[in-house]
Amino acid sequence: MIKIQLVDDEPNILTSLQRLLRSYPLEVHAFSDVREALQALTEHEYAVIISDYKMPSLDGITYLQFVKQRQPDAVRMVISGHGDRQAMMAAINRAEIFRFLSKPWEEDEVKTALKAAIDLHQQRISKQHNKVQDRILGMHEAAKSSLSEDDSNESGHG
Repeated sequence: MIKIQLVDDEPNILTSLQRLLRSYPLEVHAFSDVREALQALTEHEYAVIISDYKMPSLDGITYLQFVKQRQPDAVRMVISGHGDRQAMMAAINRAEIFRFLSKPWEEDEVKTALKAAIDLHQQRISKQHNKVQDRILGMHEAAKSSLSEDDSNESGHG
């Protein structure tokens, strides 16, 4: 099941987002404490992480930079009631934010952004899977080639 992490210091925001996502086949983990959210990164692989921008202990950009280091394939989004354009640009550049959602939000906007984020995550995972398969195939071919050379060398000495 696809896992989504929500981080916001306001429990009512978390509840609203969880209600919005309830009808989808997602496992949603909601955290009002950034430390608990960080701990969860070591226990779960998330497809999408949505973090509030302004929180008391750690801002959302810094949190999402940690996320980028620990789970680079997770798609990162910021939600904020502050329309600070400079902050938005910093978020996009420093933590490679996929979307910047505003509070209050339009339900369709959140749903559309989340669907696009999940699609992007699945593309990233698929690309990685293909790279691993290519590496394995390459190693298999190299081993086969090496064995063929050994066979021809041995038959030449016979």
